[in-house]
Amino acid sequence: MKKLREIVSAKWLNKNLSKPNLIVLDASIESNASGKEFEEFDCTIPGARRFDLKNVFLDKSSPFPDTVPKPQEFELQCRRLGINQNSEIIVFENNGIYSSPRVWWLFNVMGHKEIFVLDGGLLNWIKEGFQTENEHLETFQTGNFKAKYNESLVVKLEQIKENTIQKKFLIADARSEGRFNGTESEPRRHLKSGKIPNSVNIPFQEVLNNGKFKTKNQLRELFEGKCGGEKELVFSCGSGLTACIIMLANKISYGNSLRIYDGSWTEWAELNNLKNII
Repeated sequence: MKKLREIVSAKWLNKNLSKPNLIVLDASIESNASGKEFEEFDCTIPGARRFDLKNVFLDKSSPFPDTVPKPQEFELQCRRLGINQNSEIIVFENNGIYSSPRVWWLFNVMGHKEIFVLDGGLLNWIKEGFQTENEHLETFQTGNFKAKYNESLVVKLEQIKENTIQKKFLIADARSEGRFNGTESEPRRHLKSGKIPNSVNIPFQEVLNNGKFKTKNQLRELFEGKCGGEKELVFSCGSGLTACIIMLANKISYGNSLRIYDGSWTEWAELNNLKNII
């Protein structure tokens, strides 16, 4: 079972779990942006280390949720997890595909390319009948990870504003069709729903099938239909998390853009005076 550029199968991981430089990260979170709680498990993949996306690996000083952590802080926390410069990292979560692409993107932003998402996550691992453990690995040597921040992958508000006029790129929005069209309330209820100019809607659920990514051909057809051949893409959602799901699907099948509008709709709506409860 070969490893692709971005994702690995449960069979591949099970076969390679004992590789000396391999590190498995559990990026499970408790709920989605709408507050729906995910299924909890009392087990994990053997040797997995807890990657706390919601409390550790984010910029705590930002007024917006889920924003990119400062490089020095990311580096420090990775070293505390025992991650090294030469680590080959596999990231997974308990509910198929939701938060793990965000971790994949963060490591790319920080210059680490040996990072892959476990397709189907813990759910598929268990379904395949592979071994599990009750506890995460918590004892390891401090790593020597070094962050090499690539700021070009983190798109800022001013770039989005300029693009409404210059139209240098197309924004792919991972929110639901109702939120994108302004007919459904935002989870952050003080914000009005709607869309950023020069954007298309690709709800993240459309790139998945039973908690795994659709086939490369299915994804390519989806992006070609939605984007009309445009490959200069910037990805957005409510807070920058599910944007990474469609960004990774795009990388698998259609284009090479890894650019995320990190503030996403929350920042755009907040700073453009779109504060009206629907």
